[in-house]
Amino acid sequence: MNIIKVPQLAWYEPKEFALSLPDEWQVEVKNMTGYNRPPLNPDEIKAAINAPIGIPPIRDFAKGKKDVVILFDDMARVTRAGEIVPSILEELAAAGIPDRSIRFVMALGCHGARDRRDFAKKLGEEVLARFPVYNHNPFGNCTYVGTTTTFGTKVYVNEEVMKCDFKIAIGSVVPHPLNGFGGGGKIILPGITSFETTKYNHMMIRTTREKSQSIAGMGIFDNDPAHLDSEEAATLAGLDVVINCIVNMWGETVAIFVGALKPAYAAAIQEAKTNNLTPKVEGKDIVIANTFAKVNEAWIGLPIAYSAVKPKGDVVLIANSPEGQVTHYLIGPFGRTSWGPQVRKPPVPKHINRLIVYTEYSDLASRAYFGESRNVLYLCKWDDVLQALQEVHGKGSTVAVYPNAEIQYCVQQ
Repeated sequence: MNIIKVPQLAWYEPKEFALSLPDEWQVEVKNMTGYNRPPLNPDEIKAAINAPIGIPPIRDFAKGKKDVVILFDDMARVTRAGEIVPSILEELAAAGIPDRSIRFVMALGCHGARDRRDFAKKLGEEVLARFPVYNHNPFGNCTYVGTTTTFGTKVYVNEEVMKCDFKIAIGSVVPHPLNGFGGGGKIILPGITSFETTKYNHMMIRTTREKSQSIAGMGIFDNDPAHLDSEEAATLAGLDVVINCIVNMWGETVAIFVGALKPAYAAAIQEAKTNNLTPKVEGKDIVIANTFAKVNEAWIGLPIAYSAVKPKGDVVLIANSPEGQVTHYLIGPFGRTSWGPQVRKPPVPKHINRLIVYTEYSDLASRAYFGESRNVLYLCKWDDVLQALQEVHGKGSTVAVYPNAEIQYCVQQ
């Protein structure tokens, strides 16, 4: 048997999962460029925090501020914020900011609220012992800060954040299906905006995309207006410092770009374009798309797999998430026929023979994200997946494996 190892369980003691595949199959592993880059050590993280782009050092920039908020992304992102926070706190202390003036807000957008256990995973126990940590509430407690020119989005932002006169945000920059890449201003919109603001923004993104498919998609960034709308919202909200992380296949931080929103994000994007780039392949009998960094939004890993499989080929999506797929108030299911207002039920492309969704954690409700049809199978044992594939694919079958499908992208031809 071929044994291919892929990362699993980002927030549950990460480990390798060994995929066993027949020796007679022609298997290729398609990693992103930066998959094995070494993680930054604490001194390197501190050095990046202490040398921001386009702004003075945080210890100088924050002097005289009365209230500080540190935003961080939720469990649908692999950002290891807890490794970065100590260096930020050192800078704030040097600026004379007392602990009582600092709070943390999880920028979860329209995802479901998290609990203390998740805050601890993201930030560490010491932070929870010293500072209050809050969920963002998209359904209330938001205040109007202005209207964007890109989409005409009326921007309502978390009022606790807006009461603070110094705002820092920590996130990661990886490919995103609507914005090309995440990070940057997305920590504000949709991270801490109201439900109505986010709904309108996403409606405009989808409308724009329908008019021109060439300006949006995973890794398609330069001419996509979506990130401009988020960037405008972040400017209206007064985001002072953005910390953008680049990650390897294990979600470890391999580079950090700190500073003013626009220049720090621009630098991070250039790095991510190389870091997450993946060789383009086509015409495979089987494509296996493993998800890890965004395993609870596993459907994001499907486009790269669909583009690589030949007509009547099979796609396997590995979605090993103990918590299932994310609660998403904008696009998710809330009953057999009840959905968020921008329901997402994309059909399996006609050229696909079968989509096999593999997870060890059975979750009937989450199946709605992938579809219920004759050509979608849900299996909980890898041996069953292998059997289903071998019933159709014999000796010499070609296979591509994407270890991080939901944060990988290929240059469009």
